[in-house]
Amino acid sequence: MKNLRLVVSMVAALLAIPAYSQVAISDAWIRGTVTGQKVTGAFMRLTSTTDTLLVGATSTAAKTVEIHEMTSDGGMMKMRALPALALPAGKRVDLEPGGYHMMLVDLTQPLKVGESVPLTLTFSDKAGNKQTVEVKAVVKPLTTPAPAATR
Repeated sequence: MKNLRLVVSMVAALLAIPAYSQVAISDAWIRGTVTGQKVTGAFMRLTSTTDTLLVGATSTAAKTVEIHEMTSDGGMMKMRALPALALPAGKRVDLEPGGYHMMLVDLTQPLKVGESVPLTLTFSDKAGNKQTVEVKAVVKPLTTPAPAATR
């Protein structure tokens, strides 16, 4: 009887936990670097089942990971850090060269083509509940262009 009560209590507790957004992450990659280079970009495709925010990221490969946006202003490309990136429900958001992306700052070592780099992404739902997702990003050549649009 004690075991049954314990199981019922555990199930009730699990049901009380708010449901987290499910974010699908695909095609994660990072630009390779050369000796002495201290920053590089990370790219991927994100699709959430509910309105969600990408609010941060970390990696053992860098001291800091920032969410960035590239925009054209008067014919000049400008990059700026974002506090968060909106992921509207059901809409794919591409992190790609020349657009939204993540910057790995103060790299701990050069990133060689073919290596796998761990990233921990942090998402927040409308209620402020946070979820972290681990992803492995493959290192591609420094000259790798944005993939062809498949939207």
